[in-house]
Amino acid sequence: MEIELFFLALIGFVAGVINIMAGGGSLLTLPMLIFLGLPPAIANGTNRVAILIQNVFSISGFRSKGINTFPYSIYFGLSAMVGAIIGAQIAIDIRGDLFNKILAVIMIFVVVYLVINRKTRTEDMIERITGKHLWLSLLLFFFIGIYGGFIQAGTGFLILLVLSGVNRFSLVKSNAIKVVVAFIYTISALSVFIINDQVNWKYGLVLSIGNALGGWFSSRWSVRKGDGAVKIFLIIMVSVMAIKLWFFTA
Repeated sequence: MEIELFFLALIGFVAGVINIMAGGGSLLTLPMLIFLGLPPAIANGTNRVAILIQNVFSISGFRSKGINTFPYSIYFGLSAMVGAIIGAQIAIDIRGDLFNKILAVIMIFVVVYLVINRKTRTEDMIERITGKHLWLSLLLFFFIGIYGGFIQAGTGFLILLVLSGVNRFSLVKSNAIKVVVAFIYTISALSVFIINDQVNWKYGLVLSIGNALGGWFSSRWSVRKGDGAVKIFLIIMVSVMAIKLWFFTA
């Protein structure tokens, strides 16, 4: 049992790094929790414990490097929180196979966008954070919240796509906003799973140790390395996740 818990924490660390740098770490943690004997719905709920704690440490990591995301992270987070309540309720009873296929297509779009969009110089990145761009993002984050509450895996990719594509935040700042948004909507999603008794607290807290350490490390590292490193990591992880979702979904 001790060995299983050690590997669970180790997988959590790797997932924490992946979640902060790009997204998709839950593709590692969810199968691990199911392997340990948890039913899929409980594994889904248990994973949220680690996500919540991971983002607390990640927020601290970004703040320690002077990255300020207020107030937009709060606006987007509250919009996603409303959606997450709906998504988590759906997740209690419904499978997500078709939604995974749709997400795989979105992942490919993200890769194409990142590869084609080469204008990443600072003077080209004028943030669009008012008017129609703000309202469009709020609407999109509501739907992202629905998906995040439903299954979580891959939510980070969608958040980065909106923040970099619609609002033109840098990838580093987008990642900093992402962890605040994920923290806020995970509160509501986890609450739904708790109310429905779909959380294994022992595994959730062990997984949280790894996720938190991975999130702290990668949040600080991404700020030091800048957008270039984040972009390369993002392209790799998006491609891997798209293949996983399309060809290897049970």
